[in-house]
Amino acid sequence: MLDRLLASVVDVKREERRSLFWSFAYFFLILSAYYVLRPLRDNAGISGGTRALPWLFTATFFVMLAAAPLYGWVVARFPRAKLIPIVYHFFAANIVLFWLLLTLGIGQQIAYQVFFVWLTVFSLFAVSVFWSYLADLYRSEQGKRLYGFIAAGGSLGALAGPLITRQLVDVVGVVNLFLISALLLEGALFASLRLSKAAAGFNTTPANPPAIGGGPFAGLMTVLRSNYLGGIAGWVALLSLGGTILYLLQAEVVSAATQDEAERTRIFATIDLWVGAVQILLQLVLTGRLIKRFGTGAAAAFLPMVFAIGFGWLAMIPALIAIMVFQAAQRTANFAVSNPGREILFTAADREDKYKAKNVVDGVVFRGADMTSSWLFALLHTKLALSVPLIAAVMIPISLGWAALSFYLGRQQEKRAREQSQNQSPST
Repeated sequence: MLDRLLASVVDVKREERRSLFWSFAYFFLILSAYYVLRPLRDNAGISGGTRALPWLFTATFFVMLAAAPLYGWVVARFPRAKLIPIVYHFFAANIVLFWLLLTLGIGQQIAYQVFFVWLTVFSLFAVSVFWSYLADLYRSEQGKRLYGFIAAGGSLGALAGPLITRQLVDVVGVVNLFLISALLLEGALFASLRLSKAAAGFNTTPANPPAIGGGPFAGLMTVLRSNYLGGIAGWVALLSLGGTILYLLQAEVVSAATQDEAERTRIFATIDLWVGAVQILLQLVLTGRLIKRFGTGAAAAFLPMVFAIGFGWLAMIPALIAIMVFQAAQRTANFAVSNPGREILFTAADREDKYKAKNVVDGVVFRGADMTSSWLFALLHTKLALSVPLIAAVMIPISLGWAALSFYLGRQQEKRAREQSQNQSPST
């Protein structure tokens, strides 16, 4: 019965089932750990006023800029079996440290500001390491079939996290949610170790491949030299541009609506809860079939088209309900369809690029674009007093250009995947 149910939602082969389950559980636990704390981060971000957000985005970018070569050094020197535990144990220890500082009341306001930056960095590293690991295990063809279902595990975690926060914030208190997040993160590490053993049945690489080697700046240099990886970096930068503008508008609206910390936490958790519910339905039923039928480029282009339509709507009707629906729609499109498509792009990259270059793209490029976008929004909206409809109208052609880039990257991914398959064929 379980086999029939699984076959009805995902095209999985018998030897892939255990690895699919552990991949699903791994992503579920990572995003649960993050989304338990995300409402606290959103509340911390506006506690000092929304005008402080560009400075927090700037701080996040410079932390990522410093962390990227350090991570590159760790990747170069530690094999995969040690790399992943090092990363997740480190972040779990950080979470416990924040819990200790806030419990003892040591520098509480500064601790929350540092926490805003830290949680953003944590989410990028934790999720980037997850997808790098999967790109190391699954081939391009497998990714098209399985990534949608695996992404549903993350969406279920994105649903469970805010649900935990909503239910427990009044029971255990805001600060003790940190300990719950740390336990979930340790569970994610356990799932990652089980995944390595489960994937041995079909993966052609060694179960414990050696350290990648190379220099700490290799990922950055590869992104600068490669048209393919540079295109992916451009895709991520455009994602950040659109998402940051919407996030800042959301922060303004919620800040004006209430000053109560617990109420703001519940508002952010409720938004995450509803977005997560829609994502799961799409990922379980449609994502894998859509990517397999229309290809990676179309999947990646789905989100830019949602942005183009959403900005067109905002240009005509700049109302609160339009902003909230647009925010929910773009996040659903991102995590349900386009993010799995973007991650499939890395299955056609070299192994070193899957860890080093990917981390640069997901971290430095994404947060650099966040910083630039936040200051651009501050200039246009605050300094120049441009209206929301005008800013939205400017974003429409940018979103359409982003969609065109998606189709280009999809064609390049198909070409690289065919070349890799031919090179691995016994007849060549």
